[in-house]
Amino acid sequence: MMPIRSLLAILLLLSQPLRAQTPEAGPLPETPQTLEQANAQRARAAQIRAAAEKDYTTEQAGCYRKILVNSCLVDAKKRYTQSIIESRNLDIPARDFQREAKRTDVEAKEAKRASELPVREADQKQQAENYRAEEAAKAAEREQKKAAKAQQAAAGRQKTADEQAKRQARQEQREKKDAERAAKKAREAAKAEKKASAKAAAKTN
Repeated sequence: MMPIRSLLAILLLLSQPLRAQTPEAGPLPETPQTLEQANAQRARAAQIRAAAEKDYTTEQAGCYRKILVNSCLVDAKKRYTQSIIESRNLDIPARDFQREAKRTDVEAKEAKRASELPVREADQKQQAENYRAEEAAKAAEREQKKAAKAQQAAAGRQKTADEQAKRQARQEQREKKDAERAAKKAREAAKAEKKASAKAAAKTN
């Protein structure tokens, strides 16, 4: 049987009022000054929360092996709540800093884009003008090459025609000379034949 002294001690503890179950929140930590600090602070808050969840589960299981189960559970809940509050006190200002940093970054980027818009438009206009000028130069170069090629072809045709005309003239000159030589030979032959006929007639008489 349980000793009377121990039983009286248990009854005394049970008769005492429970302490407040909600611990007072500690002072809020300073707001982080950099995004790196905010990230580290939120990571620390997550670690505290995870450890609190793990410890609370372990302590709850241990409480059911003790005599004063309810008191043990209350104390475990208080420690868990205190850790959660600590985690939130770390996480909230860090989260707010991250949001503000993101908003500031977005506004800065939008302002930069707005300030750079005239420069971008001027660059785009200049690029368009350069492109048109390059295309016009390429088109002019193509036309020049086309005209030069046509001129070269015409010169080639003219050269061929000139050479053909020269060959034709030489051919006609040769034919003319051949005709003259043939006519001369024919005259000489006729003259010789006439002379021979006259000589033969003279002998007959």
